[in-house]
Amino acid sequence: MALFTALTLAGGVVVASVAARRKADPLRLVDVLIDGEPKRAILLPPPTQQALSRVKTVSRDLFGDTRQQQQQALNATYAGDEEQNAETTARQNLIITATGLGLATAGFVVSPLFYLPSALCALYATRMFFQDAWDVYQREKRLDYRAIWALTVPVALAGGYVWTANFGMIFGLANYYLVSKTENRAKRTVADLFGGQINTVWLLVDGVEVETPFSAVQVGDTVVVHAGQMIPVDGRITQGTATIDQHMLTGEAQPVEKGEGDTVLASTVVLAGRLCIRVETAGDATVASQITTMLSQTTDFKQTLQSRTDHMLNQMTVPLLALTALAWPLAGVGGAAAVLWYYPGSRMMLFGPMSMLSYLQVAAQRGILVKDGRALENLEQIDTVVFDKTGTLTLEQPTVSRVLCYNGVAELDVLRYAAAAEAKQSHPIARAILQAAREHELDLPLLEDAAYKVGYGLKTQIGGRTTRVGSIRFMRAEGMALPVEVATDQAESHALGHSLVLVALDGEVVGAIELQPTIRPEARAIIDDLHERKIETVIISGDNDAPTRRLATELGIDRYFAEVLPEDKANLVTQLQEEGHKVCFVGDGINDSIALKTADVAVSLRGATTIATDMAEIVFMDGTLGQLPELFTLADDFAANMRTNMLASIVPGALGIAGTLLFGWGMGICVLLSQGSTPVGIYNAIKPMLDEQKQQEQLLA
Repeated sequence: MALFTALTLAGGVVVASVAARRKADPLRLVDVLIDGEPKRAILLPPPTQQALSRVKTVSRDLFGDTRQQQQQALNATYAGDEEQNAETTARQNLIITATGLGLATAGFVVSPLFYLPSALCALYATRMFFQDAWDVYQREKRLDYRAIWALTVPVALAGGYVWTANFGMIFGLANYYLVSKTENRAKRTVADLFGGQINTVWLLVDGVEVETPFSAVQVGDTVVVHAGQMIPVDGRITQGTATIDQHMLTGEAQPVEKGEGDTVLASTVVLAGRLCIRVETAGDATVASQITTMLSQTTDFKQTLQSRTDHMLNQMTVPLLALTALAWPLAGVGGAAAVLWYYPGSRMMLFGPMSMLSYLQVAAQRGILVKDGRALENLEQIDTVVFDKTGTLTLEQPTVSRVLCYNGVAELDVLRYAAAAEAKQSHPIARAILQAAREHELDLPLLEDAAYKVGYGLKTQIGGRTTRVGSIRFMRAEGMALPVEVATDQAESHALGHSLVLVALDGEVVGAIELQPTIRPEARAIIDDLHERKIETVIISGDNDAPTRRLATELGIDRYFAEVLPEDKANLVTQLQEEGHKVCFVGDGINDSIALKTADVAVSLRGATTIATDMAEIVFMDGTLGQLPELFTLADDFAANMRTNMLASIVPGALGIAGTLLFGWGMGICVLLSQGSTPVGIYNAIKPMLDEQKQQEQLLA
């Protein structure tokens, strides 16, 4: 280690001496290469300064942390330690290779003695290629493109091409760094998907609520859950009544009413009420944790997914080794090294990641977080988009569809009293009623008694009148006589997937407010856009058949599946894949997580459950579906950009190998020809960022 340190310092002195003549810090030269942060040393003319500023901005965006910031916005516990370590290692290897290049230059100018430490720098900096090639061989019993990379430097050094080997590896290791940047290292372990949501719970001990660590909860304990809190366990209600939102877990669009003796599930939310729950299952035994277990046991198809570039290079590995063996007697060691160096398509490992980073940053600037760059590659093949219904195509807050009147009370009076009673509530139903009151510009009477009786409804004093707002079950519990029309109206509403909230004044039910799911305003245009792209659309929902069918008809969606259990959602996605479809699944709930993991591309929305945004490869940061068409457009542009990269990568290599075998070309021509395509590929790779910045400048002009 001491010897290597000495060699590194010696190389650094050589590089520093060259850099000093140019009044530049050698480490800052590396900073410019990696971080895109050039330090201005002189004042430039305005046009040049503007061009440099644009390049600097693009470089910062290309290698910057916009996507990490978006990851942090989704998850406060995000930590990119693994990614940071990989980048640090790649950066160190680049510095070592730059040192080796400086030593090789000294070997050419000063003394051949410098060639030995230069060669050692090249071998040390590229050690990971040997390890990767060996790991692949051990695991898969075959040689892939990593074997070519492992052989390239030793063969070049054996032929005496020390300077060329170090020069070439500068580009190779920069490529390695870029590849590490494109890998998704921000996902937490599956065990963390539910972690952090509930740290402590309130246990009922001898009639007193005691705050207790969640990990200490045992079967048989009684947990107390208040309005607005998440239920931490699976259990049975021993006391209290409440309205519970289960849609993230079961897919049911409307909140459900639960009372004494009913079962409740972990990770559902109490909208209104207070419950005492006897714990039946906690921790790993809950339904939510069972879903987590299913996720951890599901084969991660992304682990086995290879990019098209990897596949192409792997197919060429054995033929290229054969051509290398043929070049040895025809063109010597230099010719054999040149054939390895040419490796047609290998520069896609540089151009491809740069293009991917460029498009990922463009997407991020447009509010689309692409966590796994390979999703862009897969999107071009998608022919079916599957939507979860509740929370994805519909909003959390319902809409008042109509107001029903009984016993001669006017429609606006029913709405006025209901809105006044709900004025200080914050759950989705209350917000929907208050929104309807605002739309009708109603003046709401003041509450005289703000002591709410919360359960399946609430009881207040408004304008001297006792006002009750709630479900049929609540009204019966309060001793209210129900008008005969209520049963018919409720049946009609449920058939449409709607729900009723009854309103009573002074002991008499005077009306009902019908609530329907609110379709996202952008949904219809998005479905039309997908159809124009010849993409089939499907709804998979845990909700009833009637509302799901109605939504599919209203939006023009091709197929729908209703009353689907969480595990069956994934099975339906698999069924579509077995039919030959490439599936993009769009979902937001815990119940969508397995389907998200199974789909070819997984999309979620900011504001969805943690597990959904964690499983998704793509997240729309504005919380709407409006960016879905733009996402497909970006994917199409990315595919076209990659085809250009492929040409820039393959053609020079193919010409070089032919020239080596037919005309005996050596390493000198190899360096010129193989690197000649690099500026073309790099410009093509960063062009999306340049275009994006130009558009932004035009908007600001």
